[in-house]
Amino acid sequence: MKKYVFPYFLFLAVAIYAQQAKDSIATNHLNEVVVALGRIDLPLSENSRSIQIITAETIRQSGVNNVADLLQQVAGVDVRRRGVDGTQADLYIRGGSFDQTLLLIDGIKLEDAQTGHHTLNFVLPLEVIERIEIVKGPAARVFGQNAFTGAINIVTKTSLSTTAVLAARVGSFEQRNGEATFGTSNENSSLLAHYSIKSSDGYRFNTDFTNHNVFLKGQFNRTTTPINVIASFSDRKFGANGFYALPSYADQYEETQASLVALSTRIQKDKWVFKPRLYWRRGQDMYLFVRNNPAIYRNLHITHKVGASLDASYYSDLGTTGLGIDLARVSIDSNNLGERERFVTTLFAEHRFQLLNNSLDITPGLAVSNYTDFGTQFFPGIDIGLAIRPKFRLYANAGYTYRIPTFTDLYYSDSTTIGNENLKAEEAITEEFGFRWTKNKAQISMAFFNRSAENLIDYIRPTTEGRFKATNIRKVNTQGIELEVKTQFVSWNQPQLFTLGYTYLTDDVDQINIDFSRYSINSLRHHLTFNQVANFNKNLSLTWNYKLGQRPERDAYHVFDASIRYKINAVELNLSVFNIFDEVYSESNLVPLPLSNGTFGLRFAF
Repeated sequence: MKKYVFPYFLFLAVAIYAQQAKDSIATNHLNEVVVALGRIDLPLSENSRSIQIITAETIRQSGVNNVADLLQQVAGVDVRRRGVDGTQADLYIRGGSFDQTLLLIDGIKLEDAQTGHHTLNFVLPLEVIERIEIVKGPAARVFGQNAFTGAINIVTKTSLSTTAVLAARVGSFEQRNGEATFGTSNENSSLLAHYSIKSSDGYRFNTDFTNHNVFLKGQFNRTTTPINVIASFSDRKFGANGFYALPSYADQYEETQASLVALSTRIQKDKWVFKPRLYWRRGQDMYLFVRNNPAIYRNLHITHKVGASLDASYYSDLGTTGLGIDLARVSIDSNNLGERERFVTTLFAEHRFQLLNNSLDITPGLAVSNYTDFGTQFFPGIDIGLAIRPKFRLYANAGYTYRIPTFTDLYYSDSTTIGNENLKAEEAITEEFGFRWTKNKAQISMAFFNRSAENLIDYIRPTTEGRFKATNIRKVNTQGIELEVKTQFVSWNQPQLFTLGYTYLTDDVDQINIDFSRYSINSLRHHLTFNQVANFNKNLSLTWNYKLGQRPERDAYHVFDASIRYKINAVELNLSVFNIFDEVYSESNLVPLPLSNGTFGLRFAF
């Protein structure tokens, strides 16, 4: 442990210096971010849920190059990566599965009916992201299906502060990355365009990749009825050494595509606000068991989701009422799963009451979903918040949440695995209690949560020689506690920032013979993150990140990353080093992650 001593002392020194420098702490309050969740938009300080915001400035200072690595810095968010630069990763929140976490872009729900394993295929380049809203806990009554343990909403920029940004990066494993972002804006319209390409020869055999990203966003009629149009496309080709099945299967290969086109607007009329959306999302996944021999085993899945939604809010003396309807046709065309489709209709209703001179708010809500293949599901919930003082807020929430089986759960078939058309929906009751304290540039939040889930889907077999079959078998009670401390102070006449996060959770699992079960609960029991941004002057800054992760019956791992940025007018140089101390660890399927590696980048804004 000696190699970790210095960063701990650095953490202590920063805390002591922050106390000594309290007289020079900036008096400005933390910027109020209006969280665009569902139908009732509220400032973060008035929300009665566990919500974390990652702003564009935080992203710029994070020292990472992609969303997967960025979310690694958030305690309670378990991103299980396979490889470097976010090529393939799965997203978990508070011990749930990747099928139980919902991803949204500008409020558009992007769940994949084939499998949640493809969720992060839709994430966007960091340069076009305005902020990321992370909602932990039950969110089904707000978003519907798949928000079982939480949701992540990526809010995109409408324009650039400059005309264009050009960037290039090289690094270990022959990484070669280039990107260009252009923007134009006037009083009535704006346009943002981005293209990037990433490639690498791989950090070990058959882990090479080539990724392309295209993003367009236009906003028109700003001064009257704004019209927003977004389009994104991601194409990834990568060697998948040990990514799936047994870790010894070294010749696997995969290609994925993720596309989104959406049209939205916001209409305000008297006390009403309407937010209609139309969208189409497409996913494609081609998998080869042996890269150079498709004849041995090949899967090709193409999914579509075509949807329309209308969210509305009404403001009155009795509070704020939120109403919504979401219609979606989901389909898949697959050589393994066949041609399948379902139509989903979801209705939302909620009302926020404000009592005791607005110090107490109570928001009950209900969502009802009808599936053409799974019938009708109801998921009620309630949020309660109490402002003890202007800067101190207590909150509690509870709700019923659920997940419909994916087409993979229902219909997949190969020599070792078989789906089950008789599966039931996974369901859970979740409760949470927490507080949030904010003063000047400091914020402390803590939450306690409990989730009682049943009908969780596992793949089991009757004997060690049989095929694994999808089965509703597990009951899991998950309990945990989360803490986040964030503070900013002034030193060297520059803002200094550090953030500390910790999550502890425990799963009480019905015991199943591991020889007959494919999936075992493998949540991060202890998850500690620490981030420090040291600005030495307006040109030079240093960022370092630390993560501790520990899963049941496995040793803890400690990962340190650091980056340094130097800016000269419009030019910025950055050097990032990851896994500085060569920690040996894996996050998914025993795929070893790279030892110490780095990138050097050049960014030019004009």
